[in-house]
Amino acid sequence: MTTTDGTPQPRMHPEFPAPAVATRGSTDPAAPLVVLLHGRGSDEQQIIGLADALPAGPAYAAVRAPIGEGGGYAWFANRGIGRPVAQSLRETTDWFRGWLDGVAQPGRPVVLVGFSGGAAFAGGLLLDDPDRWAGVAVLYGTLPFDAGMPTTPGRLAGASVFLARGTNDTVIPADLLARTWEYAHTGSGADLTAHRDAGGHGLTEGALAALRGWLAARTG
Repeated sequence: MTTTDGTPQPRMHPEFPAPAVATRGSTDPAAPLVVLLHGRGSDEQQIIGLADALPAGPAYAAVRAPIGEGGGYAWFANRGIGRPVAQSLRETTDWFRGWLDGVAQPGRPVVLVGFSGGAAFAGGLLLDDPDRWAGVAVLYGTLPFDAGMPTTPGRLAGASVFLARGTNDTVIPADLLARTWEYAHTGSGADLTAHRDAGGHGLTEGALAALRGWLAARTG
């Protein structure tokens, strides 16, 4: 759908509100856009501060997930931690892409950075449309397996992916962390940058430094 001046008109899912968005960095509408996706039960205000520790130059947008959850918000209904309900993930993916189409015209580089539940959502967006993204960072979370998104061999061929996990993470189920690590390394075909250290369910200094370097290369 387009407006009268020919620009795309956002397509918002009728059951969800227009997203609340916190911003940092460049206001140039052509600047690379880095979208920060918060964890389950959190919100856009809690993750936007991460932009202050990331490279200068891009525009940063932290988007509030559309589903209320425990005083915060979630990206999808869950069958269990790291296990999205397929229909819910499909609906929120379409909602998010409707918002994005209104702020990022074709040709504008877009990088996703998701933490925990936001990492699973970023992974779903990646699997759904691998060619759309200049890069996708999956931080301390799992790809959404068995949730309607294709995870066939080579699905992410050529896609730039950053993956971080802590060996002492006790929040995300160990089997899902291992499955994500294995698929990213041996089955996905992704252009992968991976960081693993002895941390838990939170961004360590080592992981942050690696993320900064990867993101700088993705956004020029």
